[in-house]
Amino acid sequence: MAAVVGIQDLRRPGLLALQTLAVAACYFAAGRLGLMRQLVVQGAVVTPIWPPTGVAVASLLIFGMRSLLGITLGVLLVVMSITTLQPAVIGTLVGNTAAPVCAYLMLRRVGFRTDLSRLRDGVALVFLAALTSMLISATAGVGLLVLLDKIDASSFWPVWLAWWVGDAMGVLIVTPILLLLRTARRPENLSRWTEASGLALIACALVPLAAYSSISLLFLVYPLLILAALRFQLAGSILCALFASTAATVAATDETGPFARLTQVEVMIKLQAFNGSMALTALLLSAVITEQRNTRRSVEQACQDLAEVLEHLTAGDTPRGRPSKGAEGVRHPPAGE
Repeated sequence: MAAVVGIQDLRRPGLLALQTLAVAACYFAAGRLGLMRQLVVQGAVVTPIWPPTGVAVASLLIFGMRSLLGITLGVLLVVMSITTLQPAVIGTLVGNTAAPVCAYLMLRRVGFRTDLSRLRDGVALVFLAALTSMLISATAGVGLLVLLDKIDASSFWPVWLAWWVGDAMGVLIVTPILLLLRTARRPENLSRWTEASGLALIACALVPLAAYSSISLLFLVYPLLILAALRFQLAGSILCALFASTAATVAATDETGPFARLTQVEVMIKLQAFNGSMALTALLLSAVITEQRNTRRSVEQACQDLAEVLEHLTAGDTPRGRPSKGAEGVRHPPAGE
């Protein structure tokens, strides 16, 4: 018994170290992926979507505060890959670590469920984790840039807005996907695969057309997003939103399609308005549909149970698990009397 306890004690530090390295590696990979597409706003380079924030929030929701060290290490690796150690690095490190932790604590406070099966879970992820918590990272990062004379004080608000929306978009898009992957199961019904394949083909044709057409056709993505939410709930809607947001981000950074002949600030505003509305629609609509379906299943189950009870009562039988009224208080004589 003592040997088993000793082995478990040795495994815990090893598992914690492995978990820390895995979180740091995922954060770093997401950071390098986010840095592939950038916008210049008032002389500062920002990313329209910053996936590491979504990785950090998902890691905290899945593993708890044990993943904090991995997040901090991941932030440091990303920062060191693009710059050297400077005073601004400390502020970025603190802000990018504190914001996901704040999101996690607030979500836990309101009883957030990682399956996102309720409307309140979608609302909490949007307004607490994304829009509120990411104020910390944006304010800390841009504030230090101003204090260190990296950007002018007059550029604070445009840069701050771009930074804040980029961090929030990472939470809105990446966190739900990672939470879904944790509990994903392969559908057994072949018709569902056929329907999903057809929807994917439509998305592959429609989304690039909307993102790269010289005529502004981005609105065509919304019927596709609604259809995906109706048929596949969060899994379909959030993947559709991710694909559409990625295509729009590529077109915006290349300044093509509906983003051509616009200033950098106009590109940022148009892109972030589209990405934000897509993510909000995907999360909230799928949460409403999932909650309604769960409620309908509960009502159907209650009706089925009631029908079984009525059937037994009509037939004169006693429902299973319930003693008959006439049997209460009746003493049966023992055998032989």
